[in-house]
Amino acid sequence: MKGRKHSPEQIIRKLREAERLAGEGQEVAAVAKALEVSPATLHRWRNQYGGMKAQDAKELKLLRVENQRLKRMVADRELQIEMLREVATGKR
Repeated sequence: MKGRKHSPEQIIRKLREAERLAGEGQEVAAVAKALEVSPATLHRWRNQYGGMKAQDAKELKLLRVENQRLKRMVADRELQIEMLREVATGKR
């Protein structure tokens, strides 16, 4: 079974619902089942997005994607530099 991708807005909405259900006295497993996620996912979301607004979560996701792109660019640049060093020293 392939996992679903939730948007930041959906995650924030589900976390608010989880807080409401937990406030009514339901256990974590029951809350997770009602939200159709695993208890581990619910815990991870609380750690990542707990107290954020939907716009903050969306911006965080965009920043993470941008950070991954920049890291790939730096890694590619480092490989190019290393290849040029090897060519310049005559290594084969």
